[in-house]
Amino acid sequence: MSGENFNKPANHLRILVAPLDWGIGHTTRCIPIIYALIKAGSTVLLAGDTTSEIILKKEFPSLLFLPLKGYEVHYSRHKRWFLTKLLGQIPAIKRIIHYEQQWLLKVVKEQHIDRIISDNRFGLYHQSLPCIYITHQLFIETGYTWLNNLAQKIHYSYINRFTECWIPDAEGQVNLGGSLSHPRKLPAVPVRYMGVLSRFSKTDLLRTNPLLIVLSGPEPQRSIFETIILAQLKRFSRQAILVRGLPAETTEMTVGSHVSIRNYVPAKALNKLIQESQFVLSRAGYSTIMDLAVLQQKAILVPTPGQKEQEYLADSLKDSQVFYSCPQKKFNLNIALAEAADFYKGDNLLVQRFDEKFIEHWLGNTPSANHQQ
Repeated sequence: MSGENFNKPANHLRILVAPLDWGIGHTTRCIPIIYALIKAGSTVLLAGDTTSEIILKKEFPSLLFLPLKGYEVHYSRHKRWFLTKLLGQIPAIKRIIHYEQQWLLKVVKEQHIDRIISDNRFGLYHQSLPCIYITHQLFIETGYTWLNNLAQKIHYSYINRFTECWIPDAEGQVNLGGSLSHPRKLPAVPVRYMGVLSRFSKTDLLRTNPLLIVLSGPEPQRSIFETIILAQLKRFSRQAILVRGLPAETTEMTVGSHVSIRNYVPAKALNKLIQESQFVLSRAGYSTIMDLAVLQQKAILVPTPGQKEQEYLADSLKDSQVFYSCPQKKFNLNIALAEAADFYKGDNLLVQRFDEKFIEHWLGNTPSANHQQ
């Protein structure tokens, strides 16, 4: 392990940040990290697929963005085939990991990278540089005990190639991820809980909009849920706003004068929209949950069918009276709103939030070497 880059001052460090492309949550939750790095004086370089580029360029137009192919994982249209479909894509995922490794070696040399932050990208580890792996899912819920153990073993084999693992959750009992982010066994490398990551800030706004719907996640389930929602919005008697979660889409869609439909909304505007809404309807993706928790927002979570992580989070947070949730199967918007209104009796859970000092501490300390393969 070469130590030549470890002791550079923060304002001389060139740091690569690269999020995964499974939905936009991995990209959006990197935004506060990037701001913290910039504030500390580091030069930040970004990498990712086209969707990540669109989102990050809106936030950081002056930063260099390097094209990096995504994993392009597709989910099954039917819940019972979800796992089979995902397992069938493992060979393609392994090829992308190999591609990431070759890509990183070239970029580190060409761009003089000093440190690397990878949000769930398995292949962006480096033998001679401090490299961070971000994940909220140390325990991977598949629905099968034997497969849970195997998935964790494989996941840890990649995590242990990095210098550190950062968990976007609170460390103590008051947390959002439950057993997903607080497993019985941790990876061999140092694990640090960085607090809940969100690009949003809470302010006091009048909740004048009855319903905000925010769609996200991989296809085809994003479009399937959108179709269900659009059909029900036609008969919806109140005002609503639908954000489709499609940054690259330019075609406009209409349902009726009572519904405003937007393909994508930048972070600042979405922050305001959420806090002006009485309820937010969304998937149970972890990044979305972090945003909702930070804003203390009442929500209706509908997990992606077959995605055990989201199903676990939705059930766990409902059981602990944090967020209302319901399944997509036989989803009824009016019933969900009525049940959600009865569900929320008090304030939402207050959790420890990410602090920029976390990044300052990392930049000011020398990481330990890690040679595990």
